[in-house]
Amino acid sequence: MSVRAQFPDEQTTDGEFQRQDDAFRDWPVPVAGRYHLYVSLACPWAHRTIIMRKLKGLEPAIGITVVDPIRDERGWRFGEGAGFSEDPLHGWAFLSEAYFATDPGYRGRVTVPILWDKERNRIVNNSDDDILRILETEFDAVARHNDVDYYPAQYRAEIDELNREIYLDLNNGVYRAGFATSQRAYEHAVRDVFRVLDQLESRLASRRYLFGATPVETDWRTFVTLVRFDAVYYGHFKCNLRRIADYPNLWGYLRDLYQFRSVGETVDFDHIKRHYYYTHDDINPTRIVPLGPLQDLASPHGRERLG
Repeated sequence: MSVRAQFPDEQTTDGEFQRQDDAFRDWPVPVAGRYHLYVSLACPWAHRTIIMRKLKGLEPAIGITVVDPIRDERGWRFGEGAGFSEDPLHGWAFLSEAYFATDPGYRGRVTVPILWDKERNRIVNNSDDDILRILETEFDAVARHNDVDYYPAQYRAEIDELNREIYLDLNNGVYRAGFATSQRAYEHAVRDVFRVLDQLESRLASRRYLFGATPVETDWRTFVTLVRFDAVYYGHFKCNLRRIADYPNLWGYLRDLYQFRSVGETVDFDHIKRHYYYTHDDINPTRIVPLGPLQDLASPHGRERLG
């Protein structure tokens, strides 16, 4: 029996999912009104940038457009619906048009987020890592909340090191598990995921956030995976050794971050669940979207006691 991969060009002969490299890695000039962010509320990579834009108060300086959470073989599309809209800049039907406008010969997978340069009329960057760092460090001159630092100088080496581990084995680890097409590749990925979760559970026993009393970039990179875990990755991606709700520290930490300022407003479980369960028909061919889980992310978390 043949096994169909979600993204065949990113699948090895051993059944492992290997994510493609980002194609556009330019750095912007920090000018208010020049750039536009294209995102999906369903995608964790895009979600990081949505959070940072809100935390830094960059809404007036950088516009944003949300795509339809349902993606088909034509890729991410624009349209009118609950939480997503038409493209306001060009009237595009699909996000792929931004890629072809930037590089007519582009042959990779079309991904979110992208940072669009309205002056040069091209994608300036489609790396979520870059865009997150750009929003938190490069636009302070036009940010309403430029007094907060999510990449503090004294922790940068440690932040970069922990970011790398969390990306490889948790953020991308759940995808390596979910998109695996061999038992060996799946089991290897799942063990990596829970090794990192166990380490984070221990780390968070004595500190409120990953680096102390206030959240940094790494916390938000972790949050976008944790908030999707019980609703999607536990069942849909078969990462079902434990739920986040089964970890006392991680469960409190997730609720703490969800309640931080207005971060909860950036979480849309309808988009998240419909995207994964409906779009990945190789994993969920019935396209039935589950009702659960029931979880109260606004409930008291008690982590203030850690300082």
